[in-house]
This record gives sequence, structure tokens and C-alpha cells, in this order.
Amino acid sequence: MAKSSSRPVDRAFTLIELIVVLAIIAIMMSLTYPVYLTISQRAKATKDMSNLRQIGMGTQTYMNDKDGAFPGSATVTWMSQLNQKYLSVWRIFESPFDTRSTSEQGNGTTAVSYGINSNVYSGGVAISADKITKPTVFIVFAPAQASTATVSFAGAGNSPAPGVKVLAQVSTPPGGNAQGGTHNSRTKINALFADWHVETMSWSGTGPAFTNTTSTGGDPDGNLRWTP
Repeated sequence: MAKSSSRPVDRAFTLIELIVVLAIIAIMMSLTYPVYLTISQRAKATKDMSNLRQIGMGTQTYMNDKDGAFPGSATVTWMSQLNQKYLSVWRIFESPFDTRSTSEQGNGTTAVSYGINSNVYSGGVAISADKITKPTVFIVFAPAQASTATVSFAGAGNSPAPGVKVLAQVSTPPGGNAQGGTHNSRTKINALFADWHVETMSWSGTGPAFTNTTSTGGDPDGNLRWTP
């Protein structure tokens, strides 16, 4: 008498089961992807703030050697003066939010992502720190965007230099004013102040905001903050 086999019968997935599994995977990916983007953006924001802090420390050391005067002039760029001995690597000048070419060398021929407030110069000559009346509101460095055909950094001062750009709003017209910050859906931007603290600011608004250039009731020091 033949014995019946106890081996289970192999059973393949049906088409419906396969579709259900793929749907579950798609749902899980849709739930985790925003979390990944948030974590990635926070990491970039932290690195951006670290860059600004290092630029601030280098600038402060430079000013200690130069009787309190800011770096840069009408003939010498601020980044080249800091890079000579006050900062360790050129990459500190590159924001993690910046779109970069893989051919860049990461040295003095590479454009920078950060701009310096033009109010630190008078007639092309760098002023001294004691000329700043409110260092807690005066922005010295930030990821500065320029008014160009593409939203790009005003800090791309070295020549020759490849083009650099931050996340651009589609509605930004060629030659128009740059719009939006660097993170939090372009509503926030990091800035280094004259008392050397780094702060995450709202890009625009009636309170303390990066884009305020005139005194307002909500932000009486708005005109001191930034002039790229």
C-alpha cells in the first residue's frame, strides 16, 4: 500500500496577493519618504549652521589681527583673505543646500555659497566692528541668493567660478528678485550675526525676518539685517 506524502504542496502567490503586497510596500514608502526628507533637510541645515559658525570664528580671528576690521575690500575678496590662514578648508564656503558640479576642485577657483553683508564696507573699504550699533540684529554672513536668470548665490565672487544655485522657485522670473529661503519649504534660512551667533530665521514676514530691508512696526531693526 502506497504511503501518502506529508510534504506540503508548493503554492505560488496569486496575482491579487502580489498586488496587495506591492500596494502595502507603496503605502509604507509614501509614509517613510517625508520622514527621510525631513531628516535629510535637518542634517543639511545643521551642516549649514556649522559652516557659518566656522566662517564666524575665522572672521573673528581675522578681525583680532586687523584692529577689528572686516575682511575684504574693493580689490580683495573676503573669502580669499579668510582662506589664507583663518579657515581650514575651502569646502566650508559651500552650503549643503547648494547644487554643485562634480568637476569642482574645492579650492580658490570654486565659487562660494555664502555672501557677506555689503553694509560692512564703506566706499569699498571694510569698516570696523565698533561701527555696528546693534550686533545682535546685524547679519554678517548668510547663504546669499542673487537676482539672475536662475536663483543663484550672490556669494559666487571668485573668478573663474562655476555657477551655483539653491532650490529655485518656479515663479522666480529671469532677472527678478530671488525668492525663498534654503529649507523648510524655502521658508527658513540660516544667518550669522555680528555678535557671532547663528540663527535660523523666517525668510520673510513682519517680525524678525531675513528679507526685511526697511524699518517696520513689527521689526524696527529690519533695515539693519541684510543688504546683499
